[in-house]
Amino acid sequence: MEVEYFTPMRVLALDSTTRAGSVAVLDEQHVIVERRGDEARTHGERLPRELTEAVTAAGLTLGDVDLFAVAAGPGSFTGLRIGIAAMQGLALVIRRPLIAVSALDALAECAGRGLPVGAVVGAWMDAQRHDVFAARYQVADPRSDGGVGLVALEPPRVDDPDAVREAWRADGRWPAAIAGDGAVRYRTLVEPQATVIAPPLLAAAVGRLAAARAHAGGATGPAAVRPLYVRRPDAELARERGGHA
Repeated sequence: MEVEYFTPMRVLALDSTTRAGSVAVLDEQHVIVERRGDEARTHGERLPRELTEAVTAAGLTLGDVDLFAVAAGPGSFTGLRIGIAAMQGLALVIRRPLIAVSALDALAECAGRGLPVGAVVGAWMDAQRHDVFAARYQVADPRSDGGVGLVALEPPRVDDPDAVREAWRADGRWPAAIAGDGAVRYRTLVEPQATVIAPPLLAAAVGRLAAARAHAGGATGPAAVRPLYVRRPDAELARERGGHA
């Protein structure tokens, strides 16, 4: 499907990777509204109502949105599917681009603020089962919009935090800061010189990264967006086991 493309000025962003998640409306780098979701209710019960309410609170209508942005994962499989579907539906109806952003990238963007070029930052999300979703980045030159420039040092992984710690120790590039609920939960495994950053609301960071990618020509049609699971869904693994029985 062809979509109408506008220079992204107003961005509606959603993070549904966690139970609460968050919604944000941005005008380029300026956050107009950012709200934590109601974790007492499921994403299926709350969306797209929370999105439309945020747009209204920003003094806009959905037709004023130039770009939709969504955290593609990793995170809750159900939350990801519902969140992406909600944003795809709105983007299709309004005929605007939709950009997917890794939640790990968004955490790293938050961790890198205020750090010098060349600093290493990390993201640890609690993946349950004594695992973390992890990724490591190096702070690069600031983006043209003033945001934190990042270069991924490795693909995202899911692993025991002890294994991640040893792998990061091995090359001597331990992060100066690590953000995420996994870093908080496994704080005792973090090197003492590293700053642990509690997970912030991520929707605004998702929106900032999406706007930067849109400026660089990375906008896509809504149908092209896919979840970033990192860990394969249990149902898929169960089907494989059944097939090899």
